[in-house]
Amino acid sequence: MTTVLDVQRFKQEGRRFAMLTAYDFLSAQILDEAGIPILLVGDSLGMVMLGYPTTLPVTMDEMVHHAKAVARGARQALLVGDMPFMSYHESAEQAIASAGRFIQEAGMHAVKLEGGGRVIEYTRLLTERGIPVMGHLGLTPQFVHQMGGFKVQGKSEAQADRILADALALEEAGAFSIVLEGVPSALAARITKALRIPTIGIGAGPQCDGQVLVFHDAFGFTTGKAPKFVKRYANVAEEISRAAHRFADDVRAGAFPGPEHSYSHPTKSGDFAGTADGARRANGDAKPALEEIRYGSS
Repeated sequence: MTTVLDVQRFKQEGRRFAMLTAYDFLSAQILDEAGIPILLVGDSLGMVMLGYPTTLPVTMDEMVHHAKAVARGARQALLVGDMPFMSYHESAEQAIASAGRFIQEAGMHAVKLEGGGRVIEYTRLLTERGIPVMGHLGLTPQFVHQMGGFKVQGKSEAQADRILADALALEEAGAFSIVLEGVPSALAARITKALRIPTIGIGAGPQCDGQVLVFHDAFGFTTGKAPKFVKRYANVAEEISRAAHRFADDVRAGAFPGPEHSYSHPTKSGDFAGTADGARRANGDAKPALEEIRYGSS
């Protein structure tokens, strides 16, 4: 299983690595079996799973609900729970309690916190209590109103210096890695070079140690124009749409369900010849075996 020490070793060995978001059992299982070393249960689930306009309405209970499902689906990946808005903003005590829920209740191995400032001290407090912390700097979606929207950060020299200083402070406080989102490539390269811990970029150029994308963006579940930093590796939404049309057409035409999708009900003893039911009937047990019905993979 991937651990925080493995992630730090990736940087030491110069190994680039991938991280993807996961929000449910099945996506976690698929990505885990594909060998993705880090799965982030991101608060982005509020937008791609729950239909919120931003990540701000997402609650801690919603995050724990999805995180528990991801933990049931993954066996090898390092699992990181994204601390949602107002789950660590009131006090250090609140931050410790919320992070503890992710570890103890939801089965996560680490948590992610956005921003610098008080988060730096919270990072120190959490790591001292055995809760690994991933930092997140640059475009931090929980600060969307303060930033005036989802805009690239660190373009000015003052902003760039602040982000670098926060990154160094988070490392000193014990963070095992830092997500850099929506910053110029040159700044991300500068921060990556300055840190001993790995950086994970999203819209931060190619020089970060790792890269992360939202599951729905990477595989084309979302429609419309993708953000500049997204590379779509599939167009699943289009395939699902085509499949849904075929299903509806088959139902209208009476082509589905066919005989191969239907259960039979034998009425004569000869119908059971050569089957397990036949053997049971020969021994005086006239009750046929029940066929199991399961949803999803067996």
